[in-house]
Amino acid sequence: MAIAGSLALTALAVPSSFAATAGAAPSWSRGHAADAEDAALDFDAAAYTTITVTVDGQPVNVRWYKEVCYVAKPVAAAAQQPGGFGNSTITNTACGYQSMNVFVPESAFGNQRAPLYFAVNNSGWKASYVKASVTGGASYTSATSNVGAALKAGYVFVDVANRSRGMLGADGTAPGKAPAAVVDAKAAVRYLRLNDAAMPGSAERIVINGTSGGGALVSILGASGNSAAYDPYLAGIGAAGIDAKGRSTLRDDVFAVDAYCPITDLGNADKAYEWLYSVLDTRADTGQNPSPEDAAALAAQFPAYEKSLGLRNPDGSKLTAANMIDTIRKEVVRSAETYLKADATHTIPALGATFDLQSGGMGGTPTTKSYVNEWIDADNATDTVRSVDMKKYLAFVVAQAALKTTPAFDAVGVNGNTTSGSETDLFGPADQKYMNYTQYGWDQNDVPGDGSGTDDTGLTWDQYTAKRSTTVDDQVHLINPMDFIGTGADTAAHWYIRNGTRDRDTSFIVSLNLDRALEADQQVEDVDYRLAWNQPHAGNYDVPEAMAWIAKVVRAAGDPLPASGHRG
Repeated sequence: MAIAGSLALTALAVPSSFAATAGAAPSWSRGHAADAEDAALDFDAAAYTTITVTVDGQPVNVRWYKEVCYVAKPVAAAAQQPGGFGNSTITNTACGYQSMNVFVPESAFGNQRAPLYFAVNNSGWKASYVKASVTGGASYTSATSNVGAALKAGYVFVDVANRSRGMLGADGTAPGKAPAAVVDAKAAVRYLRLNDAAMPGSAERIVINGTSGGGALVSILGASGNSAAYDPYLAGIGAAGIDAKGRSTLRDDVFAVDAYCPITDLGNADKAYEWLYSVLDTRADTGQNPSPEDAAALAAQFPAYEKSLGLRNPDGSKLTAANMIDTIRKEVVRSAETYLKADATHTIPALGATFDLQSGGMGGTPTTKSYVNEWIDADNATDTVRSVDMKKYLAFVVAQAALKTTPAFDAVGVNGNTTSGSETDLFGPADQKYMNYTQYGWDQNDVPGDGSGTDDTGLTWDQYTAKRSTTVDDQVHLINPMDFIGTGADTAAHWYIRNGTRDRDTSFIVSLNLDRALEADQQVEDVDYRLAWNQPHAGNYDVPEAMAWIAKVVRAAGDPLPASGHRG
């Protein structure tokens, strides 16, 4: 899609859906906070520590606003946390999962036009305790570090913590159940809007960045701007811009999304995963099919789901299970040819030669191994791809990292599985360890006493979700960007999405569907989507390209301030 906008100074545009429902002036035009909770969230512009870092060999002074709590009623956490990839002790139990670290480079000290680079640090939909990506005395290279590149560009860098699965509350419950991560991210955006006049940078130029579970989080945050469905949750944590009657008086839409390998559309991700790795017998051929009946049953559900989305490819053809493999093949070809054309030194090994690659997913120990190229025939002289053998390609992908269990994402409780690290514990009530969130997981749950499945409740999935007192179906809905794109929500206008060609942590179908849905949304002005050549499940590996894209869309959008050049 063509980039819309003008380089001329333009007045700030408020999304039409918000203007129609909220009736309140944007935060930069208000001289005071709307209510007591908002007043408690005023930003203290003088409460910073100055640190010095080095970017590309040059010293940069940075103002650090440390652990700014972005909600008026934070949820207390236990000091000893089981979250992340191991046990950890936290010091900020009062607001450590609902705080942000704000880093302002000296070029942005008095600049209220600078973009805000809003980074979430989740992995696997795990809770993210407050993090400081910028540390005094550290050195950064803008060619490889998104932190260094953002500071060099004069952007305000914001590290945003949020509740999610794995967080233990002070009361012993799990307050990070869905949609807590999305609600917290929206609350952080609202804090930035509430305090836009007092803070450096512009809350009208928030660029959100995340990888894996974080990529999914920024995708739903970007898709669901200003949706009233989140207002009760926002009110519960004292988010900015929710009045005494629970009505929204601030916006939480964002300017741009920078998402890597998003683990999203969880309610349907198992279908997409099993179909992709079953349709060409990848599981069976690689000896990774421990539950063939489950894999086949889930794969069989995918064609109807894909058809229900009504998506189309760039050439106008309907995107269906019948052409999905060929569609992925074309994306792989585009990825390879883009890589070859980007640099004269870039080559792809000939058939029979080897790829020397680092293997291992996020959180694992990378190792370098050699893999015979049996699947892609490229002409390095003309920067073109002659052919891709998709059966051998998928086998190549899973040779580097074993396939996930079946199901891949809703595995706990299924067929006696109680050890899986899948996302099942993201769902259910706060006082319950986990709950199956797909009909298949629900039907196959056979762990007695876990409170999930027909075996414990006596109810089918449809019967259970039809009850007004149950919320698991709402939880699934409120973290799925596919449910908000093309609706009345104010979806971000600009999207940059990357998914590595060697990523087996999710199905390529998930990011591809996200791209096609965004392309069809009339609110979305541009989508820069690509499978990233030879990248595994990872993010921020293409910093110059991603930062150039951000600079381009910011420049094209024009000045975020009103034509008068000041706020209020």
